[in-house]
Amino acid sequence: MADAGDAAVDRLIGLMARLPGLGPRSARRAVLTLIRRRESLLDPLAQALADVAATVRECARCGNIATTELCTICTDPARATGEICVVETVADLWAMERGGAFRGRYHVLGGVLSALDGITPTSLRIPELVARVAEEGTREVILALNATVDGQTTAHYIAGELAPLGASLTSLAKGVPIGGELDYLDDGTIGAALLARRAL
Repeated sequence: MADAGDAAVDRLIGLMARLPGLGPRSARRAVLTLIRRRESLLDPLAQALADVAATVRECARCGNIATTELCTICTDPARATGEICVVETVADLWAMERGGAFRGRYHVLGGVLSALDGITPTSLRIPELVARVAEEGTREVILALNATVDGQTTAHYIAGELAPLGASLTSLAKGVPIGGELDYLDDGTIGAALLARRAL
C-alpha cells in the first residue's frame, strides 16, 4: 500500500477501507488528503474521533446514539405524543427525522429477525419495546421497517407481541414513490401500490 516502513499509514488506510462506501483506493486517497491537510482536516478529525469514542453511547430508552443516558428526542417533552416509531437502525431513525413529518418518539431494534444469521427476538430490542409500550401507555406503534422478507417477518412478530397491550399498530405505506414512473418500478412495488390505493 504505502511505501515500505509506513506501517502507521498502512494501518490507517486499512481501517478506512473497512468503512461503508470506501474501498482500498478511496481509502488511500482519503488518507493522503488527510495527511496533506493535517491542520485543517487530520488533527480536527482525530480529536472528533477521540471525543466520540469517549462520550457517545446508546440511548438507554430508544437505542439512538447520545452523549447522555437519554437522547434529545427522548427528553423532549413535546415529543411525548403517545406514538412510537419502530426502526431497524439509527440510520433509519435519522432518515425519518430528515423527513420532518414524525414528531413522536422512536425505538431502534438494532436489526431484524433472521434465521439464517441467527438473529432471534432476544438479539434485538424487542423485549424493551414491549416494556416501553406497556409502561408509557403508548397509543400507536408505527412499524417503519424495511420492505424485505426479514423486515416483514419482524413486523409480524412484533405485532403478535404487542397485540395484548391494546396499542394501535400501523406500518408505513408502500407503493409508488413521489416522482416515480410505473415503467421503472418492480412488480412487487406496483402490487403494493394497488393494494394501498385510496380515493381521490
